[in-house]
Amino acid sequence: MTQPLQQTDVIIVGAGPAGLAVAACLKRTGKSCVILEREAQVGSSWRTHYDRLHLHTDKAHSSLPGYKLPDSYPRYPARQQVVDYLDAYARHYDLHPRFLEEVRDARRLNGQWEVTSSEGVYRAKSLVVASGYNNVPQIPKWPGQDKFQGRILHSKHYRNGAAFKDKDVLVVGLGNSGGEMLIDLHEHGARPCIAVRSPVNVIPREVMGVPFLTMGILQRNLPSRLVDKLNAPITNAIIGDLRPYGIRRPAEGPVTQIREQGRVPFIDVGTIRLIKEGHVTVYPNIECFTPTGVMFVDGRQRDVDAIVLATGFKPVLNHWLHAPGAMDDQGTPHSSGEAVVGQNLYFCGFYISPTGMLREIAMEAQDISEHIVRSA
Repeated sequence: MTQPLQQTDVIIVGAGPAGLAVAACLKRTGKSCVILEREAQVGSSWRTHYDRLHLHTDKAHSSLPGYKLPDSYPRYPARQQVVDYLDAYARHYDLHPRFLEEVRDARRLNGQWEVTSSEGVYRAKSLVVASGYNNVPQIPKWPGQDKFQGRILHSKHYRNGAAFKDKDVLVVGLGNSGGEMLIDLHEHGARPCIAVRSPVNVIPREVMGVPFLTMGILQRNLPSRLVDKLNAPITNAIIGDLRPYGIRRPAEGPVTQIREQGRVPFIDVGTIRLIKEGHVTVYPNIECFTPTGVMFVDGRQRDVDAIVLATGFKPVLNHWLHAPGAMDDQGTPHSSGEAVVGQNLYFCGFYISPTGMLREIAMEAQDISEHIVRSA
C-alpha cells in the first residue's frame, strides 16, 4: 500500500545534540521541520555510553543554542546529566521527534528531498543529516580471533567494570573512551592492560585549572603547527615522556592532527598516572589471538579473560543517503556545518573540532539554520 506523502520545510535525521540544536534554531525562525529518530528517545547514543563517561570539555563551552547547561552541573558534566539536559532542551523548545522511525532512503527528486522512513515518506526542500559518527562500530579482525575462549566486546556494549572484578582485561585503543575505561576497570578491581596500535598525542584536560578547550578557543585562528609549538612545553611538562611506558608520539601535534586528519588527541583524566604507577601495562598492536589471550607484534604474550575494543565508530551514511559527491567511499561526509553545493543538503556534527564537539555543533546549527532561511 502506498504511504501518504508528508510535506515540510526541512527534514532532520537524528535527535541527538546536533538534530535538536538545528531544530531549535529553525523553530526560532518559523521554519517547519520534521525530526526522524530511529530510537525511542532523544540523545540515544548518550544513553547507551558507558556509565563513567563525562564530557571532556567544560560546560561553559558546551551548551546548545538558546538554553544553557544548568549552573548546578559540575565543570565536566556526567553522562546522565547530559541526557537530562537533552531531554530538557527538547521540552524547552517543544520539539517532538518522530521516534522509532529509521530512515531507509533519501534522494533528490524534482528539486526536493524525498525521505522514506520505516513509517512514512516525507518531502522537503532541505535535508539536515545529524545522525552522528557513533553509528557503526569499527571491529578489527586478527588471526586466531575465533579461537579465543574469553569474551570480546566493542566499547559500544561496555557499561562498567563490575563484571570484570579480579579478571585480566585488555583494552584495544588509547582514545578517550579506552583511557576512561582503563580507569573504570581498575576502580572495579580488574587488572587492565592496553594495546596501543599507533602513536598517540596525549594532552591534559586542564592546565593550571584552565580547561585545555579554553586555550584551543583562544588559539583557534592561529596556524596549527604554531599552536602545537606554543603548547608543547606545557604539555611536555605535565604529561612527560611516555616512550619508556610504550606510548609513542606522532610527528604531528594534537591540533595539527585534528585539523588535518580529523583525529582527536587523548585527553588524560587519570589514565597516565595509572600507567606510570604500574597499574596498567601498555602493549603494542596485536599480532594474533591465542585460545587464552593474545600475542603482540613485539613477541610478548598475555593471557586475558576479556577484550574491550575501543576502536571507534564510522558514520556509514551511504547505505541510505544518495548524495553524489557529498561523502567518501566509507559514507563519511566531506563537510559539516555548511551547505553541500547545489543539493540543499547539510551535515551537522561531523567535524572533529579542537575546541569541543558540542560547541562546534551549536555553531554549525546556527549557521545551517541561517543558510536555510536565506536560501528560501
